[in-house]
Amino acid sequence: MKFIEKEFSSTIEVKKSKFIAHLCPYDEFESMMERLKNEHPKARHHVYAYRYLNEFDQIVENSSDDGEPKGTSGRPSLKVLSGADIINSAVIIVRYFGGTMLGTGGLVKAYSDAVNAVIEVSDFINYEKLEEKIITVSYTELAKVEHTLKTLDITIKTKEFGNDVTLTLQATKEKLDQFQY
Repeated sequence: MKFIEKEFSSTIEVKKSKFIAHLCPYDEFESMMERLKNEHPKARHHVYAYRYLNEFDQIVENSSDDGEPKGTSGRPSLKVLSGADIINSAVIIVRYFGGTMLGTGGLVKAYSDAVNAVIEVSDFINYEKLEEKIITVSYTELAKVEHTLKTLDITIKTKEFGNDVTLTLQATKEKLDQFQY
């Protein structure tokens, strides 16, 4: 699975209709939709699809045809995201009607092509499930432990100083298992 950290966009034209696809992190979906509706008030449709992982590591999906014939735009866009194994991301396709009816097959192809075009220009990061582990170390061992953690690419999320130092670590299960303390 993979995801993006910033917004990407791409435009295709099919029989004088313009399809502007915007791919963004899922948590920016609402604000991007509002922004695109303001930027493109004369656009006929604002079709969307998104996929994200919920707190139970389940993939939640949704899509909307936004006035296009049922099943011709939102669902095909979602299938492209799913087929590319993209999560925690949303795509919004702004369509300007060019005067020529595309038909149901033409719409499915156009929206799928628009999503594929924006995927093509996007930079993805491989998703890794992160876990946390809490350890306690003495002040004398702290520098050595921090060096080892940096070498293993394990993030120290918090440090609490008391009689000893309590560290909250974050990394993949594999990396945390490599760390011996």
